[in-house]
Amino acid sequence: MTTAEESTIYGSKPWLARYAEGQPSTTTVEFDSALDMFKAAVARNPDGEIIRYFDGRITLRELDGLTDAFAAAITENGFAPGERVAVYLQNVPQFLIAQIGTWKAGGIAVSINPMNKERELTELLTDSGATVLVSMESLHRDVAAKVIPHTSVRTAITTSELEYQTRNDPRIFAGIERIANEGVLDLATLLEQYKDLQPPAVTLGPDDVAFLTYTSGTTGPPKGAMTTHRNVVFNAQSYRDWVGLSGDDVILGVAPLFHITGLIAHIAISLLVGAPLVLMYRLDPSVTIETIRDEKATFSVGSITVFIALMNAPNAEKESLASFTKILSGGAPIPPSTVVAFEKTFGHYIHNVYGLTETTSPSHGVPFGSRAPVDEASGALSVGVPIYDTVVQIVDDDGNDLPVGEIGELVTTGPQVVVGYWNKPEETAKALPGGSLHTGDVGYMDAEGWFYIVDRKKDQINAGGYKVWPREVEDVLYEHEAVREAAVVGVPDEYRGETVKAFVSLRPGKSVSEEDLIAFTKERMAAYKYPRQIEFLDEIPKTVTGKLLRRELRTRAQ
Repeated sequence: MTTAEESTIYGSKPWLARYAEGQPSTTTVEFDSALDMFKAAVARNPDGEIIRYFDGRITLRELDGLTDAFAAAITENGFAPGERVAVYLQNVPQFLIAQIGTWKAGGIAVSINPMNKERELTELLTDSGATVLVSMESLHRDVAAKVIPHTSVRTAITTSELEYQTRNDPRIFAGIERIANEGVLDLATLLEQYKDLQPPAVTLGPDDVAFLTYTSGTTGPPKGAMTTHRNVVFNAQSYRDWVGLSGDDVILGVAPLFHITGLIAHIAISLLVGAPLVLMYRLDPSVTIETIRDEKATFSVGSITVFIALMNAPNAEKESLASFTKILSGGAPIPPSTVVAFEKTFGHYIHNVYGLTETTSPSHGVPFGSRAPVDEASGALSVGVPIYDTVVQIVDDDGNDLPVGEIGELVTTGPQVVVGYWNKPEETAKALPGGSLHTGDVGYMDAEGWFYIVDRKKDQINAGGYKVWPREVEDVLYEHEAVREAAVVGVPDEYRGETVKAFVSLRPGKSVSEEDLIAFTKERMAAYKYPRQIEFLDEIPKTVTGKLLRRELRTRAQ
């Protein structure tokens, strides 16, 4: 079929022609709430494993009981429907217990980055008005205990990463011990105390808020995206149907559970299909490779930095990842050369996926079984095509639609777009006018419906009047065999106004000089684009989800 014929059939949605054979263009949300979705999984296979944590196993029936106990406990301690429970945990089973238990109590879960310190925790607890805080024992001792008196938190609950497993792998748990915190409730004790009690029945609907997911704050103060139960169920189904997931899969939890990727692509999809979710507390590349091998993990979504780390692990053997056939990556730009290198190392292709906190994870994906095209001009790897029921426009600064191939801002409309930001009507009106999300990401669509992200608006470099997008320079740097990670920013320059500076970390055992790396890029780019300065770092600073902290790098470069 020609492009012209496809345009006639698909109208303004040329991407529909890219869908895999048999894929629908629209879908129906199957459950009124994420809680109903979980209850259906319990009913289907109550004795099926739903969480694997090292040598620990939790079945759906057991998780149902634990979450009943959690809901009963917080309700008994004064929690009311509509209130918020802040979950300040690593990737541990207790995260699911707290989240599902919160829903059973009629509440809203607030996921908090466990890397947050006092200022950030205070900000999120204050903004959300959370009345219950569930935290790791060490996080309570080091951070939360100082913060709670200045917030609305009435009930503090702590738990340990050592619970629900007995392996105590020293690579993960070295130096970790149980901590007795005064004035708080111990989660294990609480669950035992309330194990035979049923929480009061609650009814949750599609428009009720399931959780507040805070934006990363890389462009300003974090905002709590109000993710509804409809958002959660829709995108859980989207992952399931896009990739072809079922209860026979084993989901590897490499993304942080507090992040929208972990919440949807790990927890929600696991609860939807009843597939076991494998958790590892925190990411250790060697432990992760062993876990994939031993648990026969089949599916995951992670930032490209995760897969770079796996390639550079000492035990990076193709056979260990034999089962790991359904791999998606999002959250940060993906250099095409890294996809090629991963496939060469492990034999599996990484499918690009794109979305934001405000789109409840995916808005775009590379159809499973397809390969993302690479734009010849910029070297950018396509982020895929809009998923079911999703419309994405490319607009100029005045909001006018741009033609195919023109670069502008992506505006997304669909069932996965959140309803707004918690207690921030002005921010909501600005970012979500009419319910369509103005993403702040800049890109374009080609004639066949593939989308490409160029960069964030704020990251564009103006070098003597010429516009430079950092990721284009980064993609070229990644082509050098010595480069492990790269980040590019604009820095002040007396002559050009701004000039291009690159921060680079090197692969183990590899070396290259600043002069040679500059020469490498100069041969491959227009004269105004290649970096004039390169600084080598052991690690490129990034968020826990893998997004480059260009703001921090710009400050460092001043």
